[in-house]
Amino acid sequence: MPHVLLVDDEPALRNSLSYTLQREGYTVTTAEDGHTAIKQFHKQVPDVILLDLMLPQVDGMEVCWRIRAFSDVPIVMLTAKDQDIDKVRGLEAGADDYVTKPFNTRELLARIKAVLRRHKEPPTDPLS
Repeated sequence: MPHVLLVDDEPALRNSLSYTLQREGYTVTTAEDGHTAIKQFHKQVPDVILLDLMLPQVDGMEVCWRIRAFSDVPIVMLTAKDQDIDKVRGLEAGADDYVTKPFNTRELLARIKAVLRRHKEPPTDPLS
């Protein structure tokens, strides 16, 4: 069962998305701020992180930079910041994908599966 670290300061979104992810077979750990997210990451390294940018204490961009300093775990930014510059900054900070709120749940689940698939599958040589 893949483990998701869901980081968002909105309790309603955390609860509903956590429920949906669990129903889809994921184990979910949640964090409501950047500081807690980093602690949770060190406690149990997840298979993928869903990371809001606008977080109290330590913002999502800083969380991404800190995690990228020592880990290549897939990070999907899930945020209301929808300007092109925000998307570029998020991807340049190390995010593997960037999804803006409001989002389609089915699309988000497909994106999670895609980053997990790319991260887990060993490269294969189609010519061999």
